[in-house]
Amino acid sequence: MHDDVSAIADRVSSFFRLPFATESIPGGFAEALIADHYDGEVLATYDFVDVICSKEQIGWQVKSTKATTPVTWKRAKIEGSVELIQDSDLSGDTSILGAKIIESCNDHVQESLDKYGLREIRYARIISCPGRFTYFEKHLVDANSRTLFEPTDYTWAWSKPKRTRVKEQLRALHGFRGEDKWFAWHGRGENQLHFTGERNWWPNVDPEVESVTRLKHGQQRTWPELIDWLREDA
Repeated sequence: MHDDVSAIADRVSSFFRLPFATESIPGGFAEALIADHYDGEVLATYDFVDVICSKEQIGWQVKSTKATTPVTWKRAKIEGSVELIQDSDLSGDTSILGAKIIESCNDHVQESLDKYGLREIRYARIISCPGRFTYFEKHLVDANSRTLFEPTDYTWAWSKPKRTRVKEQLRALHGFRGEDKWFAWHGRGENQLHFTGERNWWPNVDPEVESVTRLKHGQQRTWPELIDWLREDA
C-alpha cells in the first residue's frame, strides 16, 4: 500500500502547481485521482464508499479538507428519533439513542460491502495545511471483520444549551470514547453527524496507517502556460 500512497501523493502535489489551485484539494478531484490510480471508478451516489475498484474488490471513502475543517459523516436519520429523543429527555438515558447512531454508521458501511461485493474498504484522506499536505490510507473493514464501531466503546451526553444573539442553538448528542469526543449528532435539527473522532485516524495518532507528507513546493503555472499546454496536447 505504501507505494500506492506515495504515487497518489505525487499526483496531489501536481494540483498545487495549477493556476486555480486552492488551499485544499476539492473532493471530486481527490476521488478522480484515486480512481485513476487504482483503475477504479468514482461513484455518484450517497453510499459510504466514493470510489471502487471492482477488479480488486476494494472501496474507498475519500475525504479532503483543510486540517481545521470538521468532517461530517452523513445525515444520520435515525428511525424513531423523535420518540427516542423524548425518552432520553425524560429518563436521562442516552445509551439507546447512542447505540442507534452507531448502528446506523455500521449499517452504512456494511451496505457498501454487500452492494459492491467488496472484500475491503479503506479510508483515503488528504489533510491540507499551510505549506504542506498529508495523504494517508487506512484499512477500515473487510468481509471477515465488518463492524467499524463497537457500540460499547462509546458514552453519550447531550450538549448544554447555547444561545446566540439571533436564536437558541439546538442541543446535540455527543458521543465520547474515553475522554475524547468522537461524534456530534444534531438530531433535533438537520440530522448532521459530525465525526470529530476522525482525527484519531490521522498518522500522528494511528501508527498503522500508510501516509506521506509533502511540501507544497514547485513553481505554480500561469494561466497562459496552462492554456498553451492544453493547445499543444489537442
